[in-house]
Amino acid sequence: MRDAMIEGAQAPEIEGVTVCARAAFDAQSSDVLDAAGVLLLTPENLGYMSGALKDFFDRCYYPCLDRTEGLPYALCIRAGSDGTGTRRGVETIVAGLRWRAIQEPLICRGDWRENFLASSRELGMLMAAGLDAGVF
Repeated sequence: MRDAMIEGAQAPEIEGVTVCARAAFDAQSSDVLDAAGVLLLTPENLGYMSGALKDFFDRCYYPCLDRTEGLPYALCIRAGSDGTGTRRGVETIVAGLRWRAIQEPLICRGDWRENFLASSRELGMLMAAGLDAGVF
């Protein structure tokens, strides 16, 4: 799903956006401070975001607080059940950062389906196209 999201963000018709993909453990606050938008992807683990995404927020929250207000973001959750706890946890953190969701979270629930890749690709393209057009 990550690769599909990147593929969508790098669609050939989108020329004015540079994509920088980082695993949550590798991402730094400087990556967020340099970003025009952020795509977040996490599995649902025990009804919550992954430990890696939580670690990212723990490390980057205060350095980004008051410096990234209004940053457009989108959330994609690969949920085994319903994704509600994961969504709530992420949305609580980004509300504190005052980031701006570009759409409702994409929650891919249940058994694996191929359309999860198409939806992830579309989300990446939406973010990049919106940034390129100055909409976000």
